[in-house]
Amino acid sequence: MITSLLCLAFPLLLIYAAWHDVSTMTIPNWVSIVLAIAFIPAAIAAGLSMEQIGMHLVFGACVLIGCAVLFYLNVFGGGDAKVIAAASLWTGLAASAPFVLGMAIAGGALAAVLIVMRRMKMSSTKPWLNRLMSPEEGAPYAVAIAVGALLAAPASPVLAAGIAGFGA
Repeated sequence: MITSLLCLAFPLLLIYAAWHDVSTMTIPNWVSIVLAIAFIPAAIAAGLSMEQIGMHLVFGACVLIGCAVLFYLNVFGGGDAKVIAAASLWTGLAASAPFVLGMAIAGGALAAVLIVMRRMKMSSTKPWLNRLMSPEEGAPYAVAIAVGALLAAPASPVLAAGIAGFGA
């Protein structure tokens, strides 16, 4: 049960990051930091060996480096890079394919929705929605990151243990 409670940090923080990105086009640094730190006790509670935890940490560091390169190439924002790396700690290499695939599909769907809505020239009394509808703005990619990470959760050894704990 403790594993399940610790693993709740994963979806809650990702959903918060997505909501914050939609409403402000930023992701607070503390979200990525807490997501990364919460991985350690969750992995220990899930029964991962120190070697397995180390492999997750190495994988997360490699993802952070790759995402930093993409940030410097203006592919996506710094907050996106940090959240992807923090979520990768939890998914590990085992769940990286479903994470990336889910993130790519959700990102494409998000882009399509934004293109349609922006071409409809919708307006609102809500400033965040008007900003989101502006063609000059990017996309709140934390939405796609959260979708991809949540879809990959059952393939992650840490999160699979957390999910199994809810059924017990």
